[in-house]
Amino acid sequence: MLMATINSSIVIISLPDIFRGIKLDPLQPGNVSYLLWMLMGFLLVTAVLVVSLGRLGDIYGRVKIYNLGFAVFTAGSIALVFDPFTQGSGALWLILWRLVQGVGAAMLFANSTAILTDAFPSDRRGFALGINQVAAIGGSFMGLVIGGLLAPVDWRLVFLISVPFGLIGTVWSYKSLRETSVRTRARVDCVGNALFAVGLTAILAGITYGIQPYGGHDMGWTNPWVLTGLIGGAALLAVFCVVEARVDAPMFNLSLFRIRAFTAGNLAGLLASVSRGGLQFMLIIWLQGIWLPLHGYSFASTPLWAGIYLLPLTVAFLIAGPLSGFLSDRYGARAFATGGLLLAAVSFLGLMMLPTNFNYWAFGGLLVLNGIGSGLFSAPNTTAIMNSVPANRRGVASGMRGTFFNSGTSLSIGIFFSLMIVGLAQTLPAALTSGLEAHGVSATVATGIGQQPPVGSLFAAFLGANPIGTLLGGLPASAIQGADLNTLTSKQFFPQLIATPFHHGLVIVFSAAIAMSLIAAVASLFRGTRYVHTD
Repeated sequence: MLMATINSSIVIISLPDIFRGIKLDPLQPGNVSYLLWMLMGFLLVTAVLVVSLGRLGDIYGRVKIYNLGFAVFTAGSIALVFDPFTQGSGALWLILWRLVQGVGAAMLFANSTAILTDAFPSDRRGFALGINQVAAIGGSFMGLVIGGLLAPVDWRLVFLISVPFGLIGTVWSYKSLRETSVRTRARVDCVGNALFAVGLTAILAGITYGIQPYGGHDMGWTNPWVLTGLIGGAALLAVFCVVEARVDAPMFNLSLFRIRAFTAGNLAGLLASVSRGGLQFMLIIWLQGIWLPLHGYSFASTPLWAGIYLLPLTVAFLIAGPLSGFLSDRYGARAFATGGLLLAAVSFLGLMMLPTNFNYWAFGGLLVLNGIGSGLFSAPNTTAIMNSVPANRRGVASGMRGTFFNSGTSLSIGIFFSLMIVGLAQTLPAALTSGLEAHGVSATVATGIGQQPPVGSLFAAFLGANPIGTLLGGLPASAIQGADLNTLTSKQFFPQLIATPFHHGLVIVFSAAIAMSLIAAVASLFRGTRYVHTD
């Protein structure tokens, strides 16, 4: 689990070095899709397949599917290391094998929680699943540090690091794990699998392309292909629900939603996953694109230092996760999960109130608060979900929980990037135009640059890059004659320019995160007292 989630985030922080390694500028027109699919492909595959693979675990054996996941994941990691291409072809190779990695990760996601639930009695599951949740969510933040360390040395190391662990894990799992669950004889729900996969893929792909400019608009929500994906995907999922209610052996067991603890836990988990995923992306942009350059760090070194400065969040989560899982075995999940969500909401409020060029100790303290809140929520919530279902439904229940978790992370990219772009669109054009004019760029040229969609500036900040040099470099010399190029292309100019518009966007983003956390807390509160399903 740790290996799978490290790989979901290690690429996020390593993207600048990966694109430099394959000689591709992701900020050039036409290349943004490569950037988005490098981010989204892995998450999309795991979100789409995790329920199907959990159901297959119920039918054919959870350990068998889990072991196969190790092998598939390792094969994808090896292929990623040996990318033979550069530029667009190199990016497509990486995207393809990241999708393969995602298939293996989905096999691990879908069955690891069910295997642990089978192996541990109900009075010890919270602690066991707490450690598993620490691996799952802690890995997503540890990947930021590991990627920051390895990518500047050689971008291929980002993928190579998984290979020895994957090989050892494949052999170890085949030799040590034994099937303890009772298999459920049933046909594979082919129609349900197809409807779910196509419907969810269409929605997530639509969201992915919705944040790209289209037809003179800052975003692509009016793009016919985006609307087709969103509306068509929603229609297919509606048909999927009708089909699943009528088949004998459904992939997505809708009857489980009659269990209050299961429904409330998954709703809270989905909203918490969206807010946590959005937090990760916003903090990376904040550190790499603004705070670190303003404090003298070069753009090339910002990925590493962004990971290091986020360590308080990881450490706090690593401590709170197992502890809350252990205590929830005795006292139940409701108080810990609900309290954790409220702490997360308070941390979002604190981050929203910080100035863009903050004092690090205040920032670090809020990260600790958020890590504690996430740790208090995650393990007890997962334990409550898995305790609430029959033993012969643990595979599909684990897959359904994984779908909500991974879909939340995928949705966070579209939701939070869209909210940030809305915020930037209101203030960035004027700030960019006036800033360029103040340093000698003609009004006509400055206005033209300022009117470009803000998504380019947002992705530049996300990659820890300075887009001003790229924007000015594409102009004829006569257009920028007399401009103070040394100041315009310095590492402080762009961060200072985007700081105020970015903070305006942060207020919108963190307001949404607070609302999601509070709604999730209400759902968690209504989960009921501690409940363990007895067969």
